[in-house]
Amino acid sequence: MPERIQKILANAGIGSRRSIERWVAEGRITVDGRIAKLGEQLQGRERVCLDGKPIRLTAAKLARPQHDFLAYYKPGATRGTEETAARKLPRPRHGRWIDVSPLDRNTSGLVVLTTDGELASRLMHPSAIVEREYAVRLLGELSPSQEQQLAEGITLDTGLAKVETIEVGKGSGSNAWYHVTLREARHRDLRPMLAAVGLAVSRVIRVRYDTIALGELFRGASRPLSASESKGLYAITAAVARRKAETH
Repeated sequence: MPERIQKILANAGIGSRRSIERWVAEGRITVDGRIAKLGEQLQGRERVCLDGKPIRLTAAKLARPQHDFLAYYKPGATRGTEETAARKLPRPRHGRWIDVSPLDRNTSGLVVLTTDGELASRLMHPSAIVEREYAVRLLGELSPSQEQQLAEGITLDTGLAKVETIEVGKGSGSNAWYHVTLREARHRDLRPMLAAVGLAVSRVIRVRYDTIALGELFRGASRPLSASESKGLYAITAAVARRKAETH
């Protein structure tokens, strides 16, 4: 049966649906030598290329493609170090690695990668509620009033942002560490949120994404997800589908 180009390429692990839609709009994808159109139907026998390089559609035609999942410790802000570490990632069986929850350049820590483009798109959608835990080093200690403000919510340009929990970690003074849990899709709100209550941040490390923990990984190292961890990612998207069904 023919399927939309976004879905076929996402199932093949080429990228998330959003990425593929952007590439189609930019004219980077061709079908049988012509520029692809957004939403066009493919049978799976076409010659599809991204930036002139052929894409294997074999995996996309499988009913249940075998996808790979990886936990990766993204290094700090030094671009050369980060790119060198990323090149050492193990190659997936097919497709390419897709980051389900990208970190900005100044944030290090846990990154979850998969070759399932459809799953990645759903996890990156604002409707996906995923707990994310960060180890945050502050230049100074958190006061009770500041903690209350963060729990009640801070109005930013992106909307209302708040933290779920804040736990005191090690250190004090200019080396005070806290563990901050968010349930927002926008991790980039963390620094502005803390700045809004007068707190300066010197370092942010993501240590958990849902049930997947950074654990004992070294910077630049990676490990395959366990079966229960990968199933947990699909459970998140299933919960979104149930909530949508209940509201209709």
